[in-house]
Amino acid sequence: MNKQELIDAVASASGTSKTAAEEAINAVFETISKTVAAGDTVQLIGFGSFGTGERAARTGRNPQTGETIEIAAAKTVKFTAGKSFKDAVNQA
Repeated sequence: MNKQELIDAVASASGTSKTAAEEAINAVFETISKTVAAGDTVQLIGFGSFGTGERAARTGRNPQTGETIEIAAAKTVKFTAGKSFKDAVNQA
């Protein structure tokens, strides 16, 4: 499912217009992005939680030349599925 299909499904399920559904979905995505970027966690009970993680600096290798390179530390985005979401996926 892509974003447009999600908008169509939400509009159909909620009985609202596609424009209203798109605005709501965009607002949710923007809010989650801003909150996680600020270092906070977004917890949606039953669905899951979005947060940040840390990836340590490490040594890698360029596959074309074989040269050793240093890969800098980075922040990552983590999603942990909630129990209800996991149960729904496992029953499918």
